[in-house]
Amino acid sequence: MMAVDTIYALSSGALPAGVAVVRVSGPQTASVFEALCGQLPLPRTASLKSIRSRNGLVIDSGLVLYFPGPASFTGEDCGEFQIHGGRAAVNALLAELSAFPGLRHADAGEFSRRAFQNGKLDLVEVEGLADLIVAETEMQRRLAIEHSGGGQSKVYAGWAKRLTHARAMIEAELDFADEDDVPGSVSERIWQDMSALAQEIATHIADAPIAEIIRDGLKIVIAGEPNAGKSSLLNALANRDIAIVTEVAGTTRDVLSVDLSLAGFSVKLFDTAGLRETDERVEQEGIRRAREIIERADLILLLADDPRGFDSLSGVVSDGVPAVRVGTKIDNTESNWRTHEADVLISTRSGEGMDRLLTAIAAHLPDLSDRTSLSLPSRRRHVDSLRQAHRAIEDSLVDLHQGLDIRAEQLRLAGDAIGRITGRVDVENLLDVIFSEFCIGK
Repeated sequence: MMAVDTIYALSSGALPAGVAVVRVSGPQTASVFEALCGQLPLPRTASLKSIRSRNGLVIDSGLVLYFPGPASFTGEDCGEFQIHGGRAAVNALLAELSAFPGLRHADAGEFSRRAFQNGKLDLVEVEGLADLIVAETEMQRRLAIEHSGGGQSKVYAGWAKRLTHARAMIEAELDFADEDDVPGSVSERIWQDMSALAQEIATHIADAPIAEIIRDGLKIVIAGEPNAGKSSLLNALANRDIAIVTEVAGTTRDVLSVDLSLAGFSVKLFDTAGLRETDERVEQEGIRRAREIIERADLILLLADDPRGFDSLSGVVSDGVPAVRVGTKIDNTESNWRTHEADVLISTRSGEGMDRLLTAIAAHLPDLSDRTSLSLPSRRRHVDSLRQAHRAIEDSLVDLHQGLDIRAEQLRLAGDAIGRITGRVDVENLLDVIFSEFCIGK
Protein backbone atom coordinates (compact mmCIF):
# COMPACT_ATOMS: atom_id res chain seq x y z
CA MET A 1 0.00 0.00 0.00
CA MET A 2 1.42 3.41 -1.02
CA ALA A 3 2.03 5.89 1.76
CA VAL A 4 -0.02 9.10 1.59
CA ASP A 5 2.64 11.41 3.04
CA THR A 6 6.01 12.46 1.64
CA ILE A 7 9.14 12.04 3.75
CA TYR A 8 12.63 13.54 3.62
CA ALA A 9 15.92 13.14 5.48
CA LEU A 10 19.66 13.54 5.24
CA SER A 11 20.79 10.15 3.90
CA SER A 12 24.55 10.66 3.81
CA GLY A 13 27.10 10.72 6.63
CA ALA A 14 27.72 13.10 9.50
CA LEU A 15 28.25 16.80 8.76
CA PRO A 16 30.35 18.59 7.72
CA ALA A 17 31.21 16.58 4.62
CA GLY A 18 32.24 17.17 1.03
CA VAL A 19 28.81 16.18 -0.25
CA ALA A 20 25.50 15.73 1.54
CA VAL A 21 22.60 13.74 0.09
CA VAL A 22 19.06 14.69 1.10
CA ARG A 23 16.48 12.12 0.00
CA VAL A 24 12.78 12.70 -0.61
CA SER A 25 10.15 10.01 -1.20
CA GLY A 26 6.40 10.11 -1.64
CA PRO A 27 3.65 11.46 -3.89
CA GLN A 28 4.71 15.13 -3.57
CA THR A 29 8.31 14.52 -4.65
CA ALA A 30 7.85 15.91 -8.17
CA SER A 31 6.13 19.11 -7.00
CA VAL A 32 8.84 19.67 -4.35
CA PHE A 33 11.60 19.44 -6.96
CA GLU A 34 9.73 21.74 -9.33
CA ALA A 35 9.29 24.29 -6.55
CA LEU A 36 12.93 24.25 -5.41
CA CYS A 37 14.69 23.72 -8.76
CA GLY A 38 12.41 25.49 -11.21
CA GLN A 39 11.68 22.35 -13.19
CA LEU A 40 11.63 18.60 -12.73
CA PRO A 41 14.89 16.90 -13.81
CA LEU A 42 14.75 14.16 -16.41
CA PRO A 43 14.18 10.75 -14.78
CA ARG A 44 17.37 9.03 -13.60
CA THR A 45 19.57 11.81 -15.01
CA ALA A 46 21.85 13.92 -12.81
CA SER A 47 21.23 17.63 -13.40
CA LEU A 48 23.18 20.57 -11.99
CA LYS A 49 20.62 22.98 -10.54
CA SER A 50 20.39 26.02 -8.32
CA ILE A 51 18.26 25.07 -5.34
CA ARG A 52 16.18 28.01 -4.18
CA SER A 53 13.73 28.63 -1.39
CA ARG A 54 10.17 29.41 -2.38
CA ASN A 55 11.06 33.10 -1.82
CA GLY A 56 13.67 32.84 -4.56
CA LEU A 57 16.75 32.85 -2.32
CA VAL A 58 19.56 30.50 -3.37
CA ILE A 59 20.15 27.76 -0.80
CA ASP A 60 22.96 26.02 -2.73
CA SER A 61 23.74 24.51 -6.10
CA GLY A 62 24.19 20.79 -6.63
CA LEU A 63 23.19 17.67 -8.49
CA VAL A 64 19.53 16.75 -8.47
CA LEU A 65 18.12 13.32 -9.39
CA TYR A 66 14.53 12.19 -9.81
CA PHE A 67 13.36 8.55 -9.82
CA PRO A 68 9.65 8.16 -10.68
CA GLY A 69 8.03 5.15 -9.05
CA PRO A 70 7.89 2.25 -9.16
CA ALA A 71 11.45 2.28 -10.58
CA SER A 72 13.01 3.69 -7.42
CA PHE A 73 14.50 2.44 -4.16
CA THR A 74 11.24 2.88 -2.24
CA GLY A 75 8.89 2.03 -5.12
CA GLU A 76 7.43 5.56 -4.85
CA ASP A 77 8.41 8.77 -6.58
CA CYS A 78 11.81 9.46 -5.06
CA GLY A 79 14.51 12.11 -5.47
CA GLU A 80 17.86 13.29 -4.15
CA PHE A 81 19.49 16.65 -3.60
CA GLN A 82 23.30 16.28 -3.66
CA ILE A 83 24.60 19.53 -2.22
CA HIS A 84 27.67 20.76 -0.37
CA GLY A 85 27.96 19.10 3.02
CA GLY A 86 28.13 22.18 5.23
CA ARG A 87 25.79 22.30 8.20
CA ALA A 88 24.27 25.66 7.22
CA ALA A 89 23.45 24.57 3.66
CA VAL A 90 21.95 21.25 4.74
CA ASN A 91 19.95 22.79 7.58
CA ALA A 92 18.58 25.47 5.24
CA LEU A 93 17.41 22.82 2.75
CA LEU A 94 15.84 20.68 5.49
CA ALA A 95 14.09 23.72 6.91
CA GLU A 96 12.71 24.56 3.48
CA LEU A 97 11.44 21.01 3.01
CA SER A 98 9.76 21.06 6.40
CA ALA A 99 7.72 24.11 5.33
CA PHE A 100 5.94 22.18 2.56
CA PRO A 101 2.46 21.04 3.63
CA GLY A 102 2.28 17.26 3.86
CA LEU A 103 6.05 16.74 4.14
CA ARG A 104 7.62 15.38 7.29
CA HIS A 105 11.02 14.17 8.43
CA ALA A 106 11.48 10.42 7.95
CA ASP A 107 11.60 8.05 10.89
CA ALA A 108 14.56 5.69 11.35
CA GLY A 109 14.58 3.12 8.53
CA GLU A 110 11.42 4.51 6.93
CA PHE A 111 12.80 4.61 3.38
CA SER A 112 13.76 0.93 3.63
CA ARG A 113 10.44 0.09 5.25
CA ARG A 114 8.59 1.62 2.32
CA ALA A 115 10.82 -0.37 -0.04
CA PHE A 116 9.73 -3.52 1.79
CA GLN A 117 6.06 -2.58 1.85
CA ASN A 118 6.14 -1.81 -1.88
CA GLY A 119 7.81 -5.11 -2.74
CA LYS A 120 11.22 -3.71 -3.67
CA LEU A 121 13.06 -5.60 -0.91
CA ASP A 122 12.23 -8.54 1.35
CA LEU A 123 13.20 -8.65 5.01
CA VAL A 124 16.43 -10.58 4.46
CA GLU A 125 17.53 -8.00 1.89
CA VAL A 126 16.56 -5.17 4.24
CA GLU A 127 18.58 -6.67 7.09
CA GLY A 128 21.49 -7.22 4.73
CA LEU A 129 21.34 -3.54 3.77
CA ALA A 130 21.45 -2.57 7.45
CA ASP A 131 24.46 -4.84 7.96
CA LEU A 132 26.22 -3.40 4.89
CA ILE A 133 25.92 0.12 6.27
CA VAL A 134 27.68 -0.83 9.53
CA ALA A 135 30.10 -3.44 8.09
CA GLU A 136 33.67 -2.88 9.30
CA THR A 137 35.47 -6.00 8.07
CA GLU A 138 35.75 -7.73 4.71
CA MET A 139 33.77 -10.76 5.85
CA GLN A 140 31.00 -8.59 7.25
CA ARG A 141 30.84 -6.82 3.89
CA ARG A 142 30.68 -10.12 1.98
CA LEU A 143 27.95 -11.50 4.24
CA ALA A 144 25.92 -8.28 3.94
CA ILE A 145 26.28 -8.23 0.14
CA GLU A 146 25.02 -11.83 -0.06
CA HIS A 147 21.92 -10.89 1.92
CA SER A 148 21.21 -7.42 0.51
CA GLY A 149 21.73 -8.65 -3.05
CA GLY A 150 19.07 -11.35 -2.71
CA GLY A 151 21.36 -14.39 -2.73
CA GLN A 152 20.05 -15.65 0.59
CA SER A 153 16.46 -14.93 -0.38
CA LYS A 154 16.81 -17.08 -3.51
CA VAL A 155 17.73 -20.05 -1.31
CA TYR A 156 14.65 -19.58 0.86
CA ALA A 157 12.41 -18.97 -2.17
CA GLY A 158 13.62 -22.25 -3.67
CA TRP A 159 12.82 -24.13 -0.48
CA ALA A 160 9.37 -22.52 -0.27
CA LYS A 161 8.68 -23.51 -3.89
CA ARG A 162 9.56 -27.13 -3.19
CA LEU A 163 7.27 -27.18 -0.17
CA THR A 164 4.44 -25.66 -2.20
CA HIS A 165 4.93 -28.25 -4.94
CA ALA A 166 4.87 -31.09 -2.40
CA ARG A 167 1.62 -29.82 -0.89
CA ALA A 168 0.08 -29.42 -4.33
CA MET A 169 0.93 -33.03 -5.20
CA ILE A 170 -0.58 -34.28 -1.94
CA GLU A 171 -3.76 -32.25 -2.30
CA ALA A 172 -4.11 -33.36 -5.91
CA GLU A 173 -3.98 -37.00 -4.83
CA LEU A 174 -6.46 -36.34 -2.02
CA ASP A 175 -8.96 -34.41 -4.13
CA PHE A 176 -8.61 -36.05 -7.53
CA ALA A 177 -7.38 -39.56 -6.82
CA ASP A 178 -9.74 -41.03 -9.41
CA GLU A 179 -8.51 -38.83 -12.27
CA ASP A 180 -6.14 -40.47 -14.75
CA ASP A 181 -3.85 -37.42 -15.14
CA VAL A 182 -3.14 -37.05 -11.41
CA PRO A 183 0.12 -38.73 -10.35
CA GLY A 184 -0.25 -41.46 -7.78
CA SER A 185 2.01 -42.68 -5.05
CA VAL A 186 2.86 -39.29 -3.61
CA SER A 187 5.30 -40.83 -1.13
CA GLU A 188 7.51 -42.07 -3.93
CA ARG A 189 7.52 -38.70 -5.68
CA ILE A 190 7.84 -36.08 -2.97
CA TRP A 191 8.92 -37.55 0.36
CA GLN A 192 12.39 -38.28 -0.90
CA ASP A 193 12.71 -34.60 -1.86
CA MET A 194 11.33 -33.52 1.52
CA SER A 195 13.91 -35.69 3.24
CA ALA A 196 16.65 -34.03 1.18
CA LEU A 197 15.18 -30.61 1.98
CA ALA A 198 15.23 -31.35 5.71
CA GLN A 199 18.91 -32.22 5.42
CA GLU A 200 19.65 -29.03 3.49
CA ILE A 201 17.94 -26.93 6.15
CA ALA A 202 19.80 -28.76 8.93
CA THR A 203 23.13 -28.09 7.19
CA HIS A 204 22.14 -24.44 6.76
CA ILE A 205 21.29 -24.14 10.46
CA ALA A 206 24.66 -25.67 11.38
CA ASP A 207 26.34 -22.72 9.63
CA ALA A 208 24.70 -20.19 11.97
CA PRO A 209 27.69 -20.02 14.37
CA ILE A 210 29.90 -18.98 11.45
CA ALA A 211 27.55 -16.14 10.58
CA GLU A 212 27.44 -15.10 14.24
CA ILE A 213 31.23 -14.85 14.32
CA ILE A 214 31.23 -12.82 11.09
CA ARG A 215 28.55 -10.36 12.29
CA ASP A 216 29.37 -10.10 16.00
CA GLY A 217 33.06 -11.04 16.03
CA LEU A 218 35.06 -13.89 17.54
CA LYS A 219 34.97 -13.35 21.31
CA ILE A 220 38.47 -13.88 22.71
CA VAL A 221 39.09 -13.59 26.45
CA ILE A 222 42.56 -13.06 27.89
CA ALA A 223 42.69 -14.85 31.23
CA GLY A 224 45.39 -15.59 33.76
CA GLU A 225 46.79 -14.81 37.17
CA PRO A 226 47.60 -11.22 38.17
CA ASN A 227 50.70 -9.74 36.47
CA ALA A 228 50.79 -12.47 33.82
CA GLY A 229 50.88 -9.81 31.09
CA LYS A 230 47.19 -9.72 30.11
CA SER A 231 46.85 -5.94 29.83
CA SER A 232 50.19 -5.67 28.04
CA LEU A 233 48.98 -8.21 25.47
CA LEU A 234 45.71 -6.30 24.96
CA ASN A 235 47.63 -3.08 24.35
CA ALA A 236 50.09 -4.82 22.01
CA LEU A 237 47.36 -6.39 19.88
CA ALA A 238 45.39 -3.12 19.74
CA ASN A 239 48.54 -1.08 18.99
CA ARG A 240 47.53 1.50 21.58
CA ASP A 241 47.29 1.93 25.34
CA ILE A 242 43.84 0.76 26.41
CA ALA A 243 44.56 -0.96 29.71
CA ILE A 244 46.67 0.41 32.56
CA VAL A 245 49.86 -1.62 33.00
CA THR A 246 51.72 -1.56 36.33
CA GLU A 247 53.75 -3.93 38.47
CA VAL A 248 50.97 -3.88 41.08
CA ALA A 249 49.00 -7.12 41.11
CA GLY A 250 45.26 -6.67 40.52
CA THR A 251 45.50 -3.43 38.53
CA THR A 252 42.71 -4.50 36.16
CA ARG A 253 39.41 -4.58 38.06
CA ASP A 254 36.85 -4.54 35.25
CA VAL A 255 36.48 -6.21 31.86
CA LEU A 256 38.08 -4.12 29.10
CA SER A 257 37.43 -4.81 25.43
CA VAL A 258 38.68 -3.76 22.00
CA ASP A 259 37.55 -4.61 18.47
CA LEU A 260 40.17 -5.76 15.98
CA SER A 261 40.15 -6.97 12.38
CA LEU A 262 42.04 -10.20 11.74
CA ALA A 263 42.10 -12.00 8.38
CA GLY A 264 38.97 -10.10 7.35
CA PHE A 265 37.04 -11.10 10.50
CA SER A 266 35.96 -9.00 13.45
CA VAL A 267 37.64 -10.03 16.69
CA LYS A 268 36.45 -8.83 20.10
CA LEU A 269 39.28 -9.02 22.60
CA PHE A 270 38.54 -8.92 26.35
CA ASP A 271 41.06 -8.18 29.11
CA THR A 272 39.98 -9.50 32.50
CA ALA A 273 40.96 -9.22 36.12
CA GLY A 274 43.68 -11.56 37.35
CA LEU A 275 42.26 -14.81 38.71
CA ARG A 276 43.25 -15.42 42.31
CA GLU A 277 41.82 -15.68 45.82
CA THR A 278 41.39 -12.27 47.41
CA ASP A 279 39.49 -10.56 50.24
CA GLU A 280 39.39 -7.19 48.47
CA ARG A 281 35.76 -6.56 47.50
CA VAL A 282 36.34 -4.55 44.30
CA GLU A 283 38.81 -7.11 43.01
CA GLN A 284 36.37 -9.91 43.88
CA GLU A 285 33.75 -8.25 41.67
CA GLY A 286 36.29 -7.94 38.87
CA ILE A 287 37.10 -11.66 39.14
CA ARG A 288 33.40 -12.52 39.12
CA ARG A 289 32.94 -10.53 35.93
CA ALA A 290 36.02 -12.17 34.44
CA ARG A 291 34.62 -15.66 35.03
CA GLU A 292 31.29 -14.55 33.58
CA ILE A 293 32.82 -13.36 30.31
CA ILE A 294 35.04 -16.45 30.14
CA GLU A 295 31.90 -18.61 30.08
CA ARG A 296 30.71 -16.78 26.93
CA ALA A 297 34.05 -16.86 25.11
CA ASP A 298 34.67 -18.44 21.71
CA LEU A 299 38.39 -18.69 22.48
CA ILE A 300 40.45 -18.22 25.63
CA LEU A 301 44.04 -17.09 25.75
CA LEU A 302 45.45 -18.54 28.98
CA LEU A 303 48.43 -16.43 30.03
CA ALA A 304 51.18 -17.35 32.46
CA ASP A 305 54.62 -15.86 33.03
CA ASP A 306 55.90 -19.12 34.49
CA PRO A 307 55.23 -22.75 33.45
CA ARG A 308 53.69 -23.47 36.84
CA GLY A 309 51.14 -20.69 36.27
CA PHE A 310 49.02 -22.91 34.04
CA ASP A 311 48.43 -25.33 36.92
CA SER A 312 46.22 -22.84 38.75
CA LEU A 313 44.19 -22.20 35.57
CA SER A 314 43.19 -25.79 34.94
CA GLY A 315 39.55 -25.21 35.96
CA VAL A 316 39.08 -21.95 34.09
CA VAL A 317 38.22 -23.36 30.66
CA SER A 318 34.80 -24.94 30.19
CA ASP A 319 34.38 -28.11 28.20
CA GLY A 320 34.18 -27.47 24.49
CA VAL A 321 35.76 -24.00 24.62
CA PRO A 322 39.15 -23.93 22.86
CA ALA A 323 42.10 -22.40 24.65
CA VAL A 324 45.60 -21.32 23.67
CA ARG A 325 48.27 -21.48 26.40
CA VAL A 326 50.43 -18.39 26.04
CA GLY A 327 53.74 -18.13 27.86
CA THR A 328 54.65 -14.47 28.44
CA LYS A 329 57.66 -12.30 29.32
CA ILE A 330 60.17 -14.52 27.48
CA ASP A 331 62.47 -11.48 27.22
CA ASN A 332 62.89 -11.58 31.02
CA THR A 333 66.37 -12.73 31.95
CA GLU A 334 64.86 -14.97 34.63
CA SER A 335 62.49 -16.63 32.18
CA ASN A 336 62.85 -20.42 32.10
CA TRP A 337 60.28 -21.33 29.44
CA ARG A 338 60.73 -24.35 27.23
CA THR A 339 58.90 -24.52 23.91
CA HIS A 340 56.80 -27.57 24.87
CA GLU A 341 55.46 -25.89 28.01
CA ALA A 342 53.12 -23.51 26.13
CA ASP A 343 51.36 -23.36 22.79
CA VAL A 344 52.92 -19.96 22.04
CA LEU A 345 55.74 -18.05 23.74
CA ILE A 346 55.69 -14.26 23.44
CA SER A 347 57.19 -11.02 24.61
CA THR A 348 54.96 -7.96 24.27
CA ARG A 349 57.99 -5.75 24.92
CA SER A 350 60.17 -7.04 22.08
CA GLY A 351 57.35 -8.36 19.89
CA GLU A 352 58.88 -11.83 19.72
CA GLY A 353 56.27 -14.54 19.12
CA MET A 354 53.41 -12.12 18.39
CA ASP A 355 53.16 -13.27 14.77
CA ARG A 356 52.86 -16.88 15.96
CA LEU A 357 50.13 -15.88 18.41
CA LEU A 358 48.14 -14.17 15.65
CA THR A 359 48.51 -17.30 13.53
CA ALA A 360 47.22 -19.41 16.43
CA ILE A 361 44.22 -17.11 16.86
CA ALA A 362 43.49 -17.10 13.12
CA ALA A 363 43.39 -20.90 13.18
CA HIS A 364 40.18 -20.63 15.23
CA LEU A 365 38.45 -18.40 12.69
CA PRO A 366 36.01 -20.08 10.26
CA ASP A 367 37.59 -21.49 7.11
CA LEU A 368 35.65 -19.99 4.21
CA SER A 369 38.24 -20.66 1.52
CA ASP A 370 36.06 -23.20 -0.31
CA ARG A 371 32.87 -21.11 -0.23
CA THR A 372 31.83 -19.25 -3.35
CA SER A 373 29.12 -17.41 -1.41
CA LEU A 374 28.24 -16.60 2.17
CA SER A 375 24.71 -17.98 2.23
CA LEU A 376 24.43 -18.19 6.01
CA PRO A 377 21.61 -17.53 8.48
CA SER A 378 22.92 -14.42 10.18
CA ARG A 379 20.24 -13.59 12.74
CA ARG A 380 18.54 -15.43 15.56
CA ARG A 381 15.09 -14.95 14.04
CA HIS A 382 16.32 -16.67 10.85
CA VAL A 383 17.57 -19.65 12.85
CA ASP A 384 14.40 -19.87 14.94
CA SER A 385 12.20 -19.96 11.83
CA LEU A 386 14.49 -22.47 10.12
CA ARG A 387 14.30 -24.76 13.14
CA GLN A 388 10.50 -24.54 13.08
CA ALA A 389 10.50 -25.42 9.37
CA HIS A 390 12.92 -28.31 9.89
CA ARG A 391 10.87 -29.68 12.79
CA ALA A 392 7.66 -29.54 10.77
CA ILE A 393 9.22 -31.37 7.80
CA GLU A 394 10.71 -33.98 10.10
CA ASP A 395 7.30 -34.49 11.70
CA SER A 396 5.79 -35.09 8.27
CA LEU A 397 8.44 -37.73 7.54
CA VAL A 398 8.60 -39.60 10.84
CA ASP A 399 5.08 -40.98 11.20
CA LEU A 400 4.19 -42.62 7.90
CA HIS A 401 0.83 -43.76 9.31
CA GLN A 402 -0.50 -40.21 9.53
CA GLY A 403 -3.08 -39.20 6.99
CA LEU A 404 -1.85 -37.29 3.95
CA ASP A 405 -3.94 -34.30 5.04
CA ILE A 406 -2.05 -34.11 8.36
CA ARG A 407 1.31 -34.43 6.64
CA ALA A 408 0.32 -31.74 4.12
CA GLU A 409 -0.55 -29.43 7.03
CA GLN A 410 2.91 -29.97 8.52
CA LEU A 411 4.45 -28.97 5.20
CA ARG A 412 2.27 -25.85 5.21
CA LEU A 413 3.63 -24.94 8.64
CA ALA A 414 7.15 -25.41 7.31
CA GLY A 415 6.41 -23.15 4.35
CA ASP A 416 4.98 -20.46 6.65
CA ALA A 417 8.12 -20.60 8.80
CA ILE A 418 10.31 -20.08 5.73
CA GLY A 419 8.01 -17.26 4.58
CA ARG A 420 8.42 -15.42 7.87
CA ILE A 421 12.17 -15.11 7.24
CA THR A 422 11.71 -13.10 4.06
CA GLY A 423 8.55 -11.38 5.23
CA ARG A 424 6.07 -13.17 3.03
CA VAL A 425 3.98 -14.45 5.95
CA ASP A 426 2.83 -12.95 9.28
CA VAL A 427 5.66 -10.52 10.05
CA GLU A 428 3.88 -7.33 11.09
CA ASN A 429 5.06 -7.65 14.69
CA LEU A 430 8.69 -7.89 13.50
CA LEU A 431 8.76 -4.73 11.41
CA ASP A 432 9.19 -2.15 14.16
CA VAL A 433 12.10 -4.12 15.63
CA ILE A 434 13.87 -4.65 12.31
CA PHE A 435 13.57 -1.11 10.96
CA SER A 436 14.44 0.52 14.28
CA GLU A 437 18.01 -0.71 13.71
CA PHE A 438 18.40 1.64 10.75
CA CYS A 439 19.77 5.14 10.83
CA ILE A 440 17.62 8.13 9.85
CA GLY A 441 17.59 8.60 6.08
CA LYS A 442 17.83 4.93 5.11
